[in-house]
Amino acid sequence: MERKHLLETWINAQFAGKPYTLQPASADASFRRYFRVFLDDQTYIAMDAPPQHENCTAFLNVANILASTGVHVPRVIAQDLDRGFLLLSDLGNKTFLQAFNNQIDVAKQLYSDATDALIKIQLSQQVDDLPVYDEALLQKELNLFPEWYIARHLQVNLSEKQQVSLRAAFMRILHNNLAQARVLVHRDYHCRNLMVACPNPGILDFQDAVFGPITYDLVSLLKDAYIQWEEECILDWTIRYWEKARQAGLPVPPDFALFYRDFEWMGVQRHLKVLGIFARLNYRDGKAAYLKDMPRVMTYLRKACERYRELQPLLQVLDEINPNACGPEIGYTF
Repeated sequence: MERKHLLETWINAQFAGKPYTLQPASADASFRRYFRVFLDDQTYIAMDAPPQHENCTAFLNVANILASTGVHVPRVIAQDLDRGFLLLSDLGNKTFLQAFNNQIDVAKQLYSDATDALIKIQLSQQVDDLPVYDEALLQKELNLFPEWYIARHLQVNLSEKQQVSLRAAFMRILHNNLAQARVLVHRDYHCRNLMVACPNPGILDFQDAVFGPITYDLVSLLKDAYIQWEEECILDWTIRYWEKARQAGLPVPPDFALFYRDFEWMGVQRHLKVLGIFARLNYRDGKAAYLKDMPRVMTYLRKACERYRELQPLLQVLDEINPNACGPEIGYTF
């Protein structure tokens, strides 16, 4: 409550004492909180990002980079970096997730808009000041899986053989990820961070952007932890992105089969990480809501492992540590 009082006092100063109302807008998996400010016939978003936990400077830096690409991100109206307060333009209150409503025609249009925006982002040359999505960072993310999902969530102690298999699988995954061309990566480009707006989409939660593998954001978008589409749809949307990316001159492989393999292997890295993060959010941060999304993420992970012979040892470990999560066999491998 103390931070909210400080925030209200700060907002009051920005509007020279004009009367306004404040309502919770959203909270995310971090320490940030968002409030919608109502003033006359205008709305704004106030971000409360405790500086001991969150980096508003990174948010401002990436916001400037993304704005220069022509995509739709919030404008910064006022800032207090010492206290971790930002006042932003309001991109609306309807996320892609809310707009989908399981309507495939709606999804087609929204994903088309999202991939158009993604290509603009990936064409950016302003990457020198961004952290690199290097081996150390990718490995750190993979380690969340054994630490939080296996050990804490499943309460399983891996055998020496299982540990060796997991390390070998991680090495193969990293080898693929690091061989991909690098671009600006939003790092959480999914249906809860994309708003239905004009121009569409409005893009949020980009402060953790990095310079990394070109398939990462597409995986976040199309193999989304919060909604799942038929694999035929995902394949179709991936092809459409790849065709637009080639036309735009992005460094995607000229052979779609190679691109799709990279896309799937990047997904394996992300979904291992996400399972670890969702477990950590529950056990460390008391945010149990993410547990319900774990089966969807595990389905993505298992289906990719089933398709590639090099990932069969990882699939075997998944079977052994949690046999109840086993899904149907896909029936083909590459």
